[in-house]
Amino acid sequence: MAYDGKVMRRALARFDEDKQRRAQQFEERRRRIFQQVPRLAEIDIELRSTMSQIISKALQRGTDPVPAIQVIRDKNLDLQRERAALLRNAGYEEDALEEKPNCPLCNDSGYRGSALCQCLQNYYAREQIAELSQMLDMGTETFDTFSFDWYSTERGSYARSPREMAEHNFDVCQDYARQFSPRSGNLLLFGAPGLGKTFLSACMARVVSESGYSVVYDTASRIFSRFEDAKFRRDDEDSSDEDVNRYLNCDLLIVDDLGTEMITSFVQSAFYQLVNQRLIEGRKTVINTNLNPTEIGRRYGAQILSRMEGEYEILPFIGEDIRRLRRERQA
Repeated sequence: MAYDGKVMRRALARFDEDKQRRAQQFEERRRRIFQQVPRLAEIDIELRSTMSQIISKALQRGTDPVPAIQVIRDKNLDLQRERAALLRNAGYEEDALEEKPNCPLCNDSGYRGSALCQCLQNYYAREQIAELSQMLDMGTETFDTFSFDWYSTERGSYARSPREMAEHNFDVCQDYARQFSPRSGNLLLFGAPGLGKTFLSACMARVVSESGYSVVYDTASRIFSRFEDAKFRRDDEDSSDEDVNRYLNCDLLIVDDLGTEMITSFVQSAFYQLVNQRLIEGRKTVINTNLNPTEIGRRYGAQILSRMEGEYEILPFIGEDIRRLRRERQA
């Protein structure tokens, strides 16, 4: 599973901020309790000193440290019992002065061995949703809110009606998102504007992201622009290099509006690199376009079309523009 460096940095920053906030809250509670019950502050100092006493006795030469250590431990236990009683009498839990980790699995380190703990993965997932929300309506675009009512049940000259096609495409996209893994395939969603391609892509982005995978969603024009910036070093801060790495290395890349960018030989080359490298490395891609496969071949070349026809599941969308139908209904 790949992690987006840009998103991970924000997740780690938020993780550390929350950790520091909890530590500050604990210290504030600790001071408040000590002010309320001064004897607890004295006990705290005494308990801290017992450990150094035990170490000192254990290191003494020529004497048996066990009896002395036992005396110190007994005193330590007496102090703990006194502290617990004072806390209970003051209305606090007996462990109110113990700083407990928010995540017992990793003790708030964020890692279990060399792997990310689930707690840090949750921070990553939230930051990734925030990143995706900059381009998508992640609040309302969900599989549960997708409506088939806008699609006609009339087949006309098609083998399937727009409704039947939408239902099929919905099932494929939903299964793809919920069962996403490194063994998943790639999808090409094509059809006229306003037929639900972007909506379903947003749904997939949300579900796959919430499963912990790295997801990058961007328009084709911006993707190729960032490739060009990186190629010709137009970005002094090298952020274009980082963006290109994100496009190439994320678990799932969703390319929106392919075909709306100005076509050049550089764009053709960059698109081939993007598609081919991700296929070679087994990384998954979803592409949305108004172009049909034949038009894709004419625009980007036969090699691109060959890879898509061989490696992508192709989902055609047909029907009337839903955005226009909504406007007419509201008028």
